[in-house]
Formats: sequence, C-alpha cells, structure tokens
Amino acid sequence: MKEYGSNVQKLADHITAMQDREKRTLYAHILVELMRQIHPNMKDNQDYYNKLWDDLYIISGFELDVDSPYPPPSKEVLGRKPLRVDYNQQNLNFRHYGRNVELLVEKAIQTEDKDDRLAFVSYLFRLMRSFYNTWNKDNPEDVVLLEHMEILADGQLKEEIDYIRQNGPIEASPKDRNSNPERGRNSQPTGYQAQTSGYNNNNDRSSNNSSNNRNRHNNNKYSNRNNNNNNNNRNRRK
Repeated sequence: MKEYGSNVQKLADHITAMQDREKRTLYAHILVELMRQIHPNMKDNQDYYNKLWDDLYIISGFELDVDSPYPPPSKEVLGRKPLRVDYNQQNLNFRHYGRNVELLVEKAIQTEDKDDRLAFVSYLFRLMRSFYNTWNKDNPEDVVLLEHMEILADGQLKEEIDYIRQNGPIEASPKDRNSNPERGRNSQPTGYQAQTSGYNNNNDRSSNNSSNNRNRHNNNKYSNRNNNNNNNNRNRRK
C-alpha cells in the first residue's frame, strides 16, 4: 500500500517471517502504532484501528499470524468492484427546479381547500424563483415562472396561477394561512410590496416627542446658564 511507504512494507515482511508468535504479535502492535502516526488524520474514521489492522494484513499478503483485536479481512472482498449505483432515470421537465418541486406541485394539486391551495401555489412560486436565480444567475419574469408551473401542473392549477398572474402571490404560506385568515383569496393583492403599518407611525411620533423633550431640556439648561451669567455681571458692576 503506497500510502504507508516501502519501510512499512519491509517491517511487515520481517514481522511475518518471525518464528516466535508472542514476539510477532508484539511487533505487529508496534507497527500498527507506527502506521497510526504516519496518518493521524485517519482518526476521523469510525473504524479507525480496525482499518489499520486490515491494512497490515493486506500489506503482509494475508500471511501474518498474530493475536490481533480484529479478525483478518476476507481475501475475496479485496479487489471486488463496488456495486453499481442505479441513478434516477426520471425525465425532469426543468432540471433547475429538481424532482422535489415536482412533488410539491403534485401535493398542491391534491390540496382540497382552495385558500390552502392558493397559499401553496404562492409558496411554490417564490420557491421556483429562488431556484431559478441560483441556476441561471438571473431574475426571471413572473410570466416565465407561471408558464413553467402550468407545465409542471399539467393545467390542474390554472385557477390559482391565473389569480397570481393578475394579483400577485399572497404572503401567507401553507403553514400559517390558518392563523392569518385575512390573507386568503379575498384579501387585497400584496405581491412583493412592503406594507406600512401604524407601528411605524407610532415610532415616528414617539421619536418626535423624544426629540422635542430633549430640545426643551437643552433649552432650559442653556437658559439657566445665561441667567447665572447675567447675575454675575450685575454683582461686578455693584
């Protein structure tokens, strides 16, 4: 084995030729420790010491006869070609979306509730956009994504796709649509527009009030200082 070098090979041959079994076993343990020091990164392997002993048996040509903590490997296993991996041969319509998106489209078709199905399709629309950007490094048009979704759904999500084409996707996902019923099909279209809320107005008011209070405090401080200066000037004149 080239990763251990010729010196380890010579030591393994020398240990195999020894007549004393106890001495041979002792030297084999020492050689395994030397092999461990040669490749300290092998500690990450789960069967660390088992692999070292297997390598020693392989280096000795399976002729080493010692009392080892692990049994020697089988000669038939050595050199056997690995089993062929059967790759997925399914024909994908759009490889950049992957098989999981097709499975999600099938799941959306099986969804019975209309509002849940619209939320599902809206989620898929945003997911397909992110996958498209990762693959093509380009921001696709909404028309392109919706056409791809129609092909994946085979026309079975036409009502939801037409709604998104006219009004944009709803913000609710399939998980939180039930907790936000106002974001359903009858709500106002939001698309990707950020909504303003009264919370920001309250923050603006509080920030304005705090700035006014701060200015009043500063004015009082400087006015007191001016009054003290005037009193000192009057005392000097007297």
